[in-house]
Amino acid sequence: MKQQCDELAAELGNQGFSALALHGDLEQRERDSVLVQFANQSCQVLVATDVAARGLDIKALPLVINAEPARDPEVHTHRVGRTGRAGEAGLAVTLCSPAQGHKINRLESERGRPVAWGDTEILLSVPAQPLVPAMKTLCIAAGRKEKLRPGDVLGALTGEAGLSGKSVGKIDLFDFQCFVAVEAGQVRRALKRLEDGKIKGRKLRVRLV
Repeated sequence: MKQQCDELAAELGNQGFSALALHGDLEQRERDSVLVQFANQSCQVLVATDVAARGLDIKALPLVINAEPARDPEVHTHRVGRTGRAGEAGLAVTLCSPAQGHKINRLESERGRPVAWGDTEILLSVPAQPLVPAMKTLCIAAGRKEKLRPGDVLGALTGEAGLSGKSVGKIDLFDFQCFVAVEAGQVRRALKRLEDGKIKGRKLRVRLV
């Protein structure tokens, strides 16, 4: 559910994870921002509803965790199908309480083979070790409609901002905004230089998302 997505993302954040929620209550700009941050490695965990996750196609996604078993085996198939695509390796894990066991029984019956159960005690004995995102995302208040191009952004970062090309990651261009991933250790420097300088000869608003 949408509220559960927000609650789970917030709790993961409290535990030190970089997590964002994706659901139908988000405006398109918010949705774009969340997906960009997850795809460019600025965010490590995406918490999504079934409806929001169904259309996602994120390359090389290594892990899908079902926070609870799906009611319908077909929904389960759509969930786990987000990983292990196009010859890539991927792992799908489902968290299940005893009261939800009937959903697993239904899944086993549909698939015609048993699921592989993990050891909960071993899982809970391992301390949480949140991964620190390698990148941070800057949002530039201009896009295709203002004739902005990825090359303009890269040029400003490697020129006026003085970053090396290796410090700049994925650049995502939309009609009225542009997102660019920058190495976490360089993002403050990049933000300051872009705020003080120009992109394609123009002063543009830039913020850290």
